[in-house]
Amino acid sequence: MTSAAGSADRSAPGRGEVAGVFRRFAAFLYDAVMLAGLLFAVTALALPWNAGQAFRPGQPVYSGLLAAFVFLYFGWFWVHGGQTPGMRAWRIRLRPVDPGPLRWSQVALRLLTAMLTLGLGTLWAWFDAKRRTLQDIVSRTRVLRTG
Repeated sequence: MTSAAGSADRSAPGRGEVAGVFRRFAAFLYDAVMLAGLLFAVTALALPWNAGQAFRPGQPVYSGLLAAFVFLYFGWFWVHGGQTPGMRAWRIRLRPVDPGPLRWSQVALRLLTAMLTLGLGTLWAWFDAKRRTLQDIVSRTRVLRTG
C-alpha cells in the first residue's frame, strides 16, 4: 500500500502487493450484489417519471440513468479513498500510478475499458509481468492489497 507520503508500506504481509485476479473478482461480486440493490432503488425512485409503468428495454434515458449511477458508485468510492465496499472487504485499494490523487478521467477510462472488454481485460493480469489488467494499463492505476 502507498502511504500518504507516497512510499510503499511493507510493514505488514501482503501490503503493497498487486492484488490477484481472484481477489479482484471477489470484491467485484460483493459490489455487484450491493449495486444491484441500489439500482432497484434508483428504478423505484424513477418510476413516477414513467407514469408508474415498468421501463421498456432500450429506453435511452433510463439506461443512461443506470449507467450514470454505476459510474458515480465506483467513481465516488475510488476518488474518495480508493476502495468500494467490496474492495474494503477484500482488502484491496485502487491507486494511481503517478503521484497524486485519482482523477475522474482515470475512473472513466477504467470503467470504459472494463465495459468494452466485458471485464475480460482483468485476465490480462495472468500474462503481464507486473500483474496489471488492461484497465490498470489504460487508466494508469494499480490495485494493491492492503493487508
